[in-house]
Amino acid sequence: MIKVTFPDGAVRDYARGTTGTTVVEAISPSLAKKTVAMKWNGVLTDLSDPLNEDGRIEFVLRDSADGLGLIRHDAAHVLAEAVQELWPGTQVTIGPVIENGFYYDFKRDTPFSEEEFPAIEKKMAEIIDRGAAFTKEVWSRDEARRVFAAKGETFKVELVDAIPADQSIKIYKQGQWFDLCRGPHMRTTRDVGQAFKLTKVAGAYWRGDSNNPVLSRIYGTAFANRKELDDYLRMLEEAEKRDHRKLGRELDLFHLQDEAPGSVFWHPKGFVIYNQMEEYIRRRVNAGGYTEVKTPQLMSSKFWEASGHWGKYRENMFVVPDEVPGTEEEGPVLSGKADLMALKPMNCPAHIQIFNQGTKSYRDLPMRLAEFGCCHRNEPHGALHGLLRVRQMTQDDAHIFCTEEQIQSETERFVHLLYSVYEDMGFDNVVIKLATRPEKFGGTIERWNAAEKALGDALRATGYDFVIAEGEGAFYAPKLEFHLKDAIGRSWQVGTLQLDYVLPERLDATYVAEDGSRKYAVMLHRAILGSLERFIGMMLESYAGKLPMWLSPTQVVVATIVSDADAYAEKLVGQLRDAGIRAELDVRNEKINYKVREHSTQKVPLLFVVGKREAEEGTVSIRRLGTEGQKVMPAMDAIVELMTEATPPDLKRSPRLAA
Repeated sequence: MIKVTFPDGAVRDYARGTTGTTVVEAISPSLAKKTVAMKWNGVLTDLSDPLNEDGRIEFVLRDSADGLGLIRHDAAHVLAEAVQELWPGTQVTIGPVIENGFYYDFKRDTPFSEEEFPAIEKKMAEIIDRGAAFTKEVWSRDEARRVFAAKGETFKVELVDAIPADQSIKIYKQGQWFDLCRGPHMRTTRDVGQAFKLTKVAGAYWRGDSNNPVLSRIYGTAFANRKELDDYLRMLEEAEKRDHRKLGRELDLFHLQDEAPGSVFWHPKGFVIYNQMEEYIRRRVNAGGYTEVKTPQLMSSKFWEASGHWGKYRENMFVVPDEVPGTEEEGPVLSGKADLMALKPMNCPAHIQIFNQGTKSYRDLPMRLAEFGCCHRNEPHGALHGLLRVRQMTQDDAHIFCTEEQIQSETERFVHLLYSVYEDMGFDNVVIKLATRPEKFGGTIERWNAAEKALGDALRATGYDFVIAEGEGAFYAPKLEFHLKDAIGRSWQVGTLQLDYVLPERLDATYVAEDGSRKYAVMLHRAILGSLERFIGMMLESYAGKLPMWLSPTQVVVATIVSDADAYAEKLVGQLRDAGIRAELDVRNEKINYKVREHSTQKVPLLFVVGKREAEEGTVSIRRLGTEGQKVMPAMDAIVELMTEATPPDLKRSPRLAA
């Protein structure tokens, strides 16, 4: 007999080898109908697995978060079976669950297209209705290689060979179809349900290597019920309308091109937004007690070896030989013998160099160094995505050098500043995650444990709740991640705070303590916006291009109804610009309704419409973006009112800064 402990603490005896299915069916038939898997000693596993030792059991319901992951996992298997039934000879490769859905990569003579989705979805629905049970078998490595090779599944053979020798080869069957898979799965294909949808198709290199064959990747999503699926599809439709790349073109803000992959060409209007964001966060940082610095872009590989980035982060760095390139047409451009340098992917090691200039005392701490540092990261071409995933970025980066005793106060200080900034930007739904030690890490486990505890304790003292993101820390430090919910419910990871004991030790960042001894400084890496590029992209999508007045590239357009008002309109624009308002003039010989539509499309927040009467009376007719009707008021009153509305939120709170 074995002892099984339930979530409520109850303990029951069962015969060794009893399955989770037997346990749940004995408890409640209605619970058994809802249960699709189990957690045995905290590990998600098949409900049909035998229980061979004492342990804790937790039933996984179909409509739970774990259940949703299984729905999508099983849907990927159903997709693969459907494709092979429709197009025999197609090779299946891998099909993981991803955020909001799943995908499966296929190899066939011609790539898939979205026109084939209806046929695939129909076949998937048939397979789901068959209700074939998911069953698990363990094969020998030789048997798995032989079976997949006989089927012409060369990619599966390669996957079998890649499985470590100490791991078993698991095969999951659903009827006659089977796949190599670690599992777990639900009970039958019917558990997937009919709330699924294929969303797009793309090319993908096998194992992400451009030297490997190109596969067809079919993306899909699935939910526990139709309402959740419909809500998600509506969100996707709305997100497509809000795509910042589309808005960037329509509003003439920026563009990207193949000759500079992952780097942004900011147009005049877009650069207004960029500058406003940078000026705002610079004021907030300066008022928060930070000192701004500037560090080099290009530094020797020896520098990055000392920091640990060369060994742990080099694949994400742009490496540059330290030599004059050859100019002979027949000769090599590079000798291959030069010392190596790298463009900085982050600012932290350089900030330590500034800290290390001269002896520091405990009286000098905390020292807060900020930099709007331009960084480069060698992201794969396929991962680049407009402003949201770039190779060149500017971070609102800063590093706080402090003592152990100052960790809590500095964390609280930062978190309160961060929440204030997000409130100014219009975001009040923030989720905090504590990301812990990853597989590849620098320093000792003891140091990591201490850092994770210190960061968690400091955050608890702020009064904010957080969740654990296991294994998602940076290689040198645990971190707090701050995730924002946008206007249509999507989550964006933007701000971060990392508590680092490793880099100060590697780069000898010490201070003289109160007792005269030398101690390593504690280093807090922190950013609020993250990268300006990504935050602007997120803002554009959340606001659907209708940015707050203080961020709008053009805050008001003065548009004339008749040419008799042109001189008055020109005078108004001059007065607006003198008042610091970003104003434009529209005296074109077009009907006013045409002008209103055009400037509304360009997301201009205000129109001052003027005709002969307004010119005679010194008034303006105000039309506000997204509202019906108009308001008439004296021009100077309108300008004063607009000056207040167009003032950045931090300057509204601090007239001294505005002055």
